[in-house]
Amino acid sequence: QKTSICYLSFPDSYSGGLGDTQFSFRLRQSGGPRTSPFQDDGRYNREAPLTLQREAAHYFGYVYFRQVKDSSMRRGYFQKSLVLVSRLPYVNLFQSLLQLIAPEYFDKLEPCLEAVCNEIDQWPPPVPGQTLNLPVMGVVIQVRIPSKVDKPGSSPVKQFNQENLLPAPLVLPSVHELDLFRCFQPVLIHIQMLWELMLLGEPMVVMAPSPTVSSEMVLALTSVLAPLRYCCDFRPYFTIHDSEFKEYTTRTQAPPNIVVGVTNPFFIKTLQHWPHILRVGELRMSGDLPKQVKVKKLAKLKTLDTKPGIYTSYKTFLHKDKSLIKRLLKGIQRKRPSEVQSALLRRHLLELTQSFIIPLEHYIASLMPLQRAITPWKNPPQIRPFCQEDFMKTLEHAGPQLTCVLKGDWLGLYRRFFKSPNFDGWFRQRHREMTHKLEALHLEAICEADIVAWMKDKSEVEIVDLVLKLREKLVRARCQHLPVKEETLQRVGLYIDTIIGSLPEDLQAVLHHP
Repeated sequence: QKTSICYLSFPDSYSGGLGDTQFSFRLRQSGGPRTSPFQDDGRYNREAPLTLQREAAHYFGYVYFRQVKDSSMRRGYFQKSLVLVSRLPYVNLFQSLLQLIAPEYFDKLEPCLEAVCNEIDQWPPPVPGQTLNLPVMGVVIQVRIPSKVDKPGSSPVKQFNQENLLPAPLVLPSVHELDLFRCFQPVLIHIQMLWELMLLGEPMVVMAPSPTVSSEMVLALTSVLAPLRYCCDFRPYFTIHDSEFKEYTTRTQAPPNIVVGVTNPFFIKTLQHWPHILRVGELRMSGDLPKQVKVKKLAKLKTLDTKPGIYTSYKTFLHKDKSLIKRLLKGIQRKRPSEVQSALLRRHLLELTQSFIIPLEHYIASLMPLQRAITPWKNPPQIRPFCQEDFMKTLEHAGPQLTCVLKGDWLGLYRRFFKSPNFDGWFRQRHREMTHKLEALHLEAICEADIVAWMKDKSEVEIVDLVLKLREKLVRARCQHLPVKEETLQRVGLYIDTIIGSLPEDLQAVLHHP
């Protein structure tokens, strides 16, 4: 793992550029128990948006790389990277932190890092919904941790409390959001196609001139489905030394569902068989709409000097949204700031995702049993199975056309989506939430019931069986943090004590000390 981190911390191909660059990578954890050093009993993941949850099986790496001429070095260059490794996808926070630490570290080395680590050790844990003040090297970084209950698409809450902090804090508008407009500059007219490819979890290669462009483009692509979670694998920056290199370059099986960012020209040859390849040049912010790449046939991807373009034979299900391009063009002409353009782009993608997902949310909600079917002394009824054909029938009167002006083959898009890991991830998450809700409603029904009346004609065996079942329910409710009021749980606990109290003493002793 350490070796992989080392390879991922340097540009993979010759980089003539001098100076400082920043980029990120994502690394699969190899072996060992998947525990987090932060024992927060899963509270963070329960309260954070799906897209910002702490990952159990992957690390993110945030890199600050410096390359400057230095005649005292054997190679004639000083080349060093400072890398921050975390399970949290806070690209903005950690890259801003590295901008403060890395230049000092390159000058003062280890003692500087030791001082910084001591400060970071004192930082509070990230609590969704809270604004944190994080002191480091004489600066206070102020940032709000997003919460699951935030309204999608709302701008970060501006109620930052300055608390008369001196010096004035470095306020980050977001822990994780990239400048989408800048990242997608060369592909703005293809945003529809890229959104579909991400939604369907299609295998895709981003070939870029540097790890910075590669990692930003991959992270931007995986963010276009928010608030829907992108459930496939993604590697913002990938090198030929990676342990998965053989797995991704083999031609004996179909490429995996993954978006992978590369810079080494060698990949043009080895990943030629992938169905979608996005080749981009250096990102430059100019006054006009940057040159838009063209969609080209995969057969043209032969030479090392391949021109920028989207190499694919994919035909989109939905028509292009020309009004979005017009609005972005108008913004360029009016010299609108990049963050305003990004907000416009993010809003468009959010509305598109919501139009697609709302019919699915409505249908899955209809599979929940009616509340009156939940009775205290029977197991809660089952959630009805998801039937794709039944869902398709609902689209005629409650489909995406109600909220989205885009025309096209929405039905075809849903059929294809059902085969993707993103549908599987979404469905499992929703099914788990509904099961928890059912359990919670069942506990509430038990609380409302007249337990003494129920016990009148029951045998000791049946009563003991009920005690054991209620106990199990209580333990599960606390372990799974079911959406149940604390008073409900306490009442169920009292019920158990009441029932035990009505039993003969020998049984009471056994049940009190199982």
